Amino acid sequence: MKSDAMNDQVENEQTVVSETPLWQALLPIVVLLILVIGGLVLLPRFAHRDPLPLEIIFIAAAAYTITQLLLTGHRWEDIQKTIVKKLASALPAFFILFSIGLIIGSWMVCGTVPMLVYYGLKWVQPNLIYIVAFVCPILFSTMTGTSWGSVGTIGVVLIGIAGAMGANLGIVAGAVVGGAYFGDKLSPLSDTTNMASLAADVKLYDHIYSMLFTTIPSALIAGAIYVVLGFIFVPEAATAKDREQLELFLNSLSSRFEFNWLLLLPPAVVLVGSISRKPIIPTIFASILCACALALIYQPFQWNDVIQTLYKGFDVNMTKNGAEAMAETKVLLNRGGLYALNDAIITAFMVFIYIGALSHIRAMQTVVGKMLHLAQERWQVIVGTLSTTAATIALTSNQFATCFIVGDAFKAKYDELKIKRNVLSRSLEDAGTMVETLVPWSLATIYMVSTLGVKFHHYVGWQLLSIINLVVAVVYALTGFACFVEPTKKKQHEEEKNID
Repeated sequence: MKSDAMNDQVENEQTVVSETPLWQALLPIVVLLILVIGGLVLLPRFAHRDPLPLEIIFIAAAAYTITQLLLTGHRWEDIQKTIVKKLASALPAFFILFSIGLIIGSWMVCGTVPMLVYYGLKWVQPNLIYIVAFVCPILFSTMTGTSWGSVGTIGVVLIGIAGAMGANLGIVAGAVVGGAYFGDKLSPLSDTTNMASLAADVKLYDHIYSMLFTTIPSALIAGAIYVVLGFIFVPEAATAKDREQLELFLNSLSSRFEFNWLLLLPPAVVLVGSISRKPIIPTIFASILCACALALIYQPFQWNDVIQTLYKGFDVNMTKNGAEAMAETKVLLNRGGLYALNDAIITAFMVFIYIGALSHIRAMQTVVGKMLHLAQERWQVIVGTLSTTAATIALTSNQFATCFIVGDAFKAKYDELKIKRNVLSRSLEDAGTMVETLVPWSLATIYMVSTLGVKFHHYVGWQLLSIINLVVAVVYALTGFACFVEPTKKKQHEEEKNID
């Protein structure tokens, strides 16, 4: 009965696709592209106005799509049902997005992040600044899951130290951005990591496992190059004044928190949970509770301070003489809380409405089906995923939108060719998450340039992790290495028989 029901569902979906003319499937996508190009590229460049918010772009695209569906005979009740179904499938990801803000705030108030920054920067040697600028954001972003947060905190500090040392700021900025995106890609706390797994409909840890094959080798190669660069572009020795400024920053951190090795417990909880593949949301909340308990035991904060941090984020004014804190200290500490990822959540919500309307007529599947009609080899589909993802991230400047648009379009083709969907989810990040800072007009690049104070053309050539990762992903696709294939029923039966 279950098999018959699934067959009926497949037949119904195929009927919908066959009854959807290509022009009807293509128009909503073209409208979105026009809104993206006009609102994000042409408007600020030629009209010298602020770019349109992505939320507004997707609201407008969804409104057009729904209007088109209604005019072509589709019932509103059916359209609404499809949209609600898409939104319901995203609820676990929304829960995680809310909890990420809570965990960042809790790690701040308990002193975990300040302690790691303090000891990570205390013994930085000039010729190791490039590899340190790569590794420190890796640690921070892996534990917090935020690339922008890593760049805006540890990245800003590292740029300041590098400037004081006379280091090449382009190399340092490239290393910082690459290291920050390492964790944004692999951390189970990352919003893009969760979104990519959701878009491809794969388990989170299966998605992370697949990404290890492209990300770890790329990071090792990039790290080795940064070590060598430290001996080629040797920074000038820091002056006494610069070292004094660094000491002031370190004292600003240590005077506000009580450092204790037990403060490593919150990230240890996440690490153990990730390794043992425990459910992500209970793992996150276990870490939050642990951090809150440590904040009350070891830090000079009251219960109300902890609650306010979870609610609105940490505020350095909670600390002694907080109003007199250095600007760098405020940049590092003032973050987190329940509302920290509001923009990401609202944008994702709007994207789901648009995708839900599109999926009612399986528009992306229809268009991609036409495009990939001749693609019968697995490597062609994977390379097609990479190129389509890169083009979409360049147009939308939004990884959430890219994940859902491309993921929804390619899932059926991966199933048809028996390619595991964690290869699809990995490709969404190899050519999406890792590429967005290589696009000069993307929101991520604008943020990196404005935050670090280093021009795009100065750092882009040194953003080695993303460049190497993209090359590795293409090589894997062409060679078939780590491109996991679903076993056939016969092979699966033989494997089960051998196990018995």
